[in-house]
Amino acid sequence: MVAALVRLALGAGARRVRVMDFPFGGKAESAYVKSGIAEAVKAAGGEMEIMNPNKFKTTQIPQGATMKEWKIYQEVLACDLLIDVGIAKHHGLARMTAAMKNLLGVVQNRSGVHSIMKDGLGDLLSVIKPGLTVVDAVRTLMRNGPSGGNLDDVKLNNTVIASQDMVAADAYATRFLELSGKDLGYIRSAAERGLGTMDLDTVKIEEISL
Repeated sequence: MVAALVRLALGAGARRVRVMDFPFGGKAESAYVKSGIAEAVKAAGGEMEIMNPNKFKTTQIPQGATMKEWKIYQEVLACDLLIDVGIAKHHGLARMTAAMKNLLGVVQNRSGVHSIMKDGLGDLLSVIKPGLTVVDAVRTLMRNGPSGGNLDDVKLNNTVIASQDMVAADAYATRFLELSGKDLGYIRSAAERGLGTMDLDTVKIEEISL
C-alpha cells in the first residue's frame, strides 16, 4: 500500500517522495528492511529516509490544551504535502491505533504524549496537518496490541480508508475494533475542538469495491 501511494504521488506530479517511520523498537534501518517497505518504496521510485535526531526541534503549539510546545520532526512541517499512513489495530492503552496516534511517529518523547493522550493527540494535530490520511484496515489486530498479538488475533477486513479529515478517518476505523468514535477520548476531544468531525452522518462516504 505504501508503494502504491508513492506511485500515485509521483504520477500526480510530485518530484520527490520520501517515506519515513520512527520504529517502536530497534533501528529504522533494520525495520525498513524487515518489513519489506524499503524494497517496495525503492521499486516504486520513492526514497526511504532515516529520521535525523537533529531535525526534532522544539515547536510551539499555540492551540495546545495540554502541550504548549513539543519536539517535532521539522521535515513534516516544511514539506509540500504530508500523508499520514497508519494501521488500524488494538492498543492496550489507547484502545486503538490508526491515524491520529500515528502522529507519535514524528515526535520525540512519545511516552510523554501517552500520559496526556486525550488532549495531546489533538494538540499535535493542531500543528501537524496531513493533507491526506490513509488507514490500512486490510488486516486488523483485534486484541493484545500493539505488539503482543498473533495471527489468531487478526481479522481480515480488506479495507483501506482515505480522507482529508484525520478525525473522521479514525472515527470510521473504530468500527473495525467494534467501537465508535465516542468510545475514544482523543477522538471526542479533537472533534470538540473543531479539528475534524467524528459524526460520520455529516461526511460524504464513498465505498469502492475492487
